[in-house]
Amino acid sequence: RNKGRNNFPKKNKKKQHHITEEKVDRQIKETLERLSNKGGKSKLTKVKKEKKQIKKSKNEIKEKNDHKKNGNLIKLSEFTTVNELASMMNVNATDVIMSCMSLGIMVTMNQRLDAEVITLVADELGFNVEFVGLDIEELIHEDKDLEKDLKPRPPIITVMGHVDHGKTSLLDYIRNTNVIAGEKGGITQHIAAYSVKYTNDKSITFLDTPGHEAFTAMRARGAQITDIAIIVIAADDHVMPQTKEAISHAQAANVPMIFVFNKMDKTNANSDKIREQLSGLNLLVEEWGGKYPSQEISAKSGKGIDQLLEKVILVSELLDLKANPNKPAIGTVIEASLDKGRGYITTLLLQGGTLKVGDYVLAGVHHGKVKIILDERGNSIHMSGPSCPITILGLNGAPTAGDKFKVFKDEKEAKHLASRREQLQREQNIRAQKHLTLDEVGRRIALGDFKELKIILKGDVDGSVEAMADSIERLSTKVIVMNILYKGVGQITESDVLLASASEAIIIGFNVRPNISAKNLAKKNNIEIRTYSIIYDVVNDLKEAMEGMLSPEVREKILGNAEVREIFKIPKIGTIAGCMVIEGKLLKKSKVRLIRKGIVIHNNGEFSSLKRFKEDIKEVSKGYECGLGIREYHDIQSGDIIEVYEKLYETKKLKKS
Repeated sequence: RNKGRNNFPKKNKKKQHHITEEKVDRQIKETLERLSNKGGKSKLTKVKKEKKQIKKSKNEIKEKNDHKKNGNLIKLSEFTTVNELASMMNVNATDVIMSCMSLGIMVTMNQRLDAEVITLVADELGFNVEFVGLDIEELIHEDKDLEKDLKPRPPIITVMGHVDHGKTSLLDYIRNTNVIAGEKGGITQHIAAYSVKYTNDKSITFLDTPGHEAFTAMRARGAQITDIAIIVIAADDHVMPQTKEAISHAQAANVPMIFVFNKMDKTNANSDKIREQLSGLNLLVEEWGGKYPSQEISAKSGKGIDQLLEKVILVSELLDLKANPNKPAIGTVIEASLDKGRGYITTLLLQGGTLKVGDYVLAGVHHGKVKIILDERGNSIHMSGPSCPITILGLNGAPTAGDKFKVFKDEKEAKHLASRREQLQREQNIRAQKHLTLDEVGRRIALGDFKELKIILKGDVDGSVEAMADSIERLSTKVIVMNILYKGVGQITESDVLLASASEAIIIGFNVRPNISAKNLAKKNNIEIRTYSIIYDVVNDLKEAMEGMLSPEVREKILGNAEVREIFKIPKIGTIAGCMVIEGKLLKKSKVRLIRKGIVIHNNGEFSSLKRFKEDIKEVSKGYECGLGIREYHDIQSGDIIEVYEKLYETKKLKKS
């Protein structure tokens, strides 16, 4: 038993010793090593993560800088909403709102931002901004024409120059018509387009622009849509301001020019004088070694016109004019008007593609399906190709002359674009309205007699309305401001009269008349309606009206002087002065001023009596003696000077601001 007992603990002790010394030591060593490796690995992983994060941050910064540098460019119009701006930049709308708040501007999702705020917000978010106009051209996708699709087209020629230099007469001869007979005052007041057959296979499109100074915008528009500009100058006149302006428009549009010296049939015609004046403007014609073709003509007899047309064809062949007729039509609005029976009539100049009846057209803020196409002579046609002037019916309004038009296959897209353009135009008009500020109130108070002439302007065509509005606004001065409350196309209606009544405005109609109800309402409300047929009559009448609004200028005219030689005190009458007239004459009805030792003692007085000896007289001339009394004034002394004068009231002339 003892042997067994002794053996058991001994065996157990040996086993215990083995666990304690070897296995446990090894286990501890392995654990420590494992713990050590684990800590190192964790540290290494942490370092790797930090390096990766730094690299990622650097890449993000580099990408952001690259975006900014290479132009993270977005094209948009002014007054874009917060939501639209966010979607264009592909960021959350809240980021845009936060950026606006950091600028001190509280905005909502659908609030429209002006150009300055849009630029600041986009710059903060790493974008560059390019603003586009109301045309929103970037939304109208236009495919580039392939060389194989291009075909020759007729040249578009604009006839420009000073008023009464023979532009329309030249076109009359070319077209064998008498357009000028239908123009009021013998001057062109609308822009017109004509197509002329030169030979069997060649035709030319002509644009006739007004030469009057008021039609600057029309001449600029004509130069922008033309291939060649014909500058007409009367050989018996000079290179006038409107001629110089037409030349500058053509040069700005980079359009080739042909100079035409008209009225060569007149005895005092001198084309060399015109060439000399042109050379003074750095414009040398070919005869004088320059690059500009020129031609002497007579629009009355037709002399030189065939040679002119040959030069036009030659220049157009050098330009190699081509267009693609097999695409939706594009072009420019020349003129627009309202016909009571047919609706809105729009004159277009096709610059590419083919327009057909039934096409859906977008022009500016107006749109509609083409119902009728008319050529320049009023004949109905089914379709028309490039470089052709046509008139269409079907638009829902009168587009602004100079607007681009395009045919859309998708009617919904055209309506959407028209709606957006209209909204932008309305917002810009509201922003553009000048509101009365404290500075402006102060300025008006300082001027004292500030006045405002409010006008409602209606015309037959948009181009004339635009030209008249420009001329009227230029009449404004510091003292009198011309304020055009409303301008539009069509006859004068009741709503125009009501607006005039509410705003105390006058109505000006150019080649339009009020309807019966509008006329009766105007008469009832005492509203003035002025109608005109010639534009410079409008300008002249308004000038006269403005001069009438000015306070008359008061000027004094000294009639004579008399020296007081003796004083007589007469009971119940007062002081009578015995005087000698030393200069001019004394008139009893004139004003009197008493001067003592060079100082005015009494002013703006009147004679109570004027006598020679015992007779009342109306006037006393120089060198004669007289007795006089001043009404309600008796402090007269010997040696005083009596000055007699009258007040003249003169109408002030307008001075430009």
